Amino acid sequence: MGKPTGFIEYLRELPVDRPPLERVRDWNEFHPHMEQKKLRNQGARCMDCGVPFCHTGKLLSGMASGCPIHNLIPEWNDLIYRNLWREALERLHKTNNFPEFTGRVCPAPCEGSCVLGINEPPVTIKNIEYSIIEKGWEEGWVIPQAPKVRTGKKVAIIGSGPAGLAAAAQLNTVGHTVTVFERADRPGGLLMYGIPNMKLDKQEVLKRRIEFLEQEGVKFICNATVGDNVEAEIFLKEFAATVICTGATQARDLPVEGRNLPGVHFAIEYLTANTKALLSGKPAAHPIHARDKDVVVIGGGDTGTDCVGSALRQGCRSITQIEILPQPPQDRAADNPWPEWPKVYKMDYGQEEAAARFGADPRVYLTTVKRFIGDSDGRVKELVTVQIKWEKNDKGQFVPKEQPGTEQTRPAQLVLLAMGFLGPEQAVLKDLKVETDARSNIKAEFEKYTTSIKGVFAAGDCRRGQSLVVWAINEGRGAARECDRYLMGSTDLP
Repeated sequence: MGKPTGFIEYLRELPVDRPPLERVRDWNEFHPHMEQKKLRNQGARCMDCGVPFCHTGKLLSGMASGCPIHNLIPEWNDLIYRNLWREALERLHKTNNFPEFTGRVCPAPCEGSCVLGINEPPVTIKNIEYSIIEKGWEEGWVIPQAPKVRTGKKVAIIGSGPAGLAAAAQLNTVGHTVTVFERADRPGGLLMYGIPNMKLDKQEVLKRRIEFLEQEGVKFICNATVGDNVEAEIFLKEFAATVICTGATQARDLPVEGRNLPGVHFAIEYLTANTKALLSGKPAAHPIHARDKDVVVIGGGDTGTDCVGSALRQGCRSITQIEILPQPPQDRAADNPWPEWPKVYKMDYGQEEAAARFGADPRVYLTTVKRFIGDSDGRVKELVTVQIKWEKNDKGQFVPKEQPGTEQTRPAQLVLLAMGFLGPEQAVLKDLKVETDARSNIKAEFEKYTTSIKGVFAAGDCRRGQSLVVWAINEGRGAARECDRYLMGSTDLP
């Protein structure tokens, strides 16, 4: 620890984002770099707490606390303070294959469990991580390193999201010949089509890492759909092992009257179509466009926020985000103690932009949708909402109860369902003949990742359910370790 009094001397500071009304005019990333002197001061705030909860990822009360991939956070904070950037990058890469992804899209559970955060604003861990890897790319320190010796073992990865990419990267480093199968037209999975460009640039950031993996020897085959143009049998016949990383892409639906009206879409449909339009160079050709429409987003999570930000950039007339849960408190509640993830009120980038454009946070809480109403052409034009109250049923479970007299009709020519995901798509799993659990996820024990089929492993959201990118990387790395152990009898992978 280079600065014992750093956490006393320096206040938490982040780079100032581009102004909301400026950034909604384009699809560019809006987080700028921070000058190195200020970054060193932020690294100095890491207080040598003795028991660094930040780097030990746990699930507390169902939510992540600390870093699921066990980043060596105190170490690289100290190295940044001492201006040893290359050494900091080496420490960062020991645990994280893709810090440029997590440094942009991770909600930073590490900061939620920072010891300094008990009574002061926590260390700016996420921004420091982002700065380390970007300096590494800029300085040319991130260099492809193909394995010197190949094992002769062929491994297939199904799915190229964060879990699939992590598994591919790790298995390739120990010499296996890795082929990644992706059903979309471009690799990246959730990173490509589930996260909009202003949070994660596809050409400058994602494509850069995909090309890096290709230079190291990983092969990507796109437009490859298991059960359609790729027979499931080839994975058992042509590969020594297979790792399934298909994600949890079965979206949660809202089965109310009018659900099938044109203009009501799953959020992932909307986000995918938008990214494809941007990559084609024709953003106005988006088949699900928000221009001059009253847009309602149903769901209050990250995907809902991404829909809000995207609709604003497309020029929506108004934006409303409906959340069935109550508004979080300004400070930690008594039943949400440190080091749990702090469930407190905050405005993410999308809500900040909506407030700047329309004057208020677009979210309405304790509200649900009863039905959709169509116009004379049969397209959605309005929806009816009702306020709810959470009450215990006879089993002691909290359930939503509609409040009489609170119905409200809201204009809506575009409705986006962002209520989360139920699990992986079942057709692929049936073709692969893997056993599933009671939640429809692939049945495979955490830390072992072995499925009901010998030589077939599963990792990421298809195994654990909808989760964070950083958990997917954790599981991709873990599945690679167990896959390598299966192939070679032992493993050196972490």
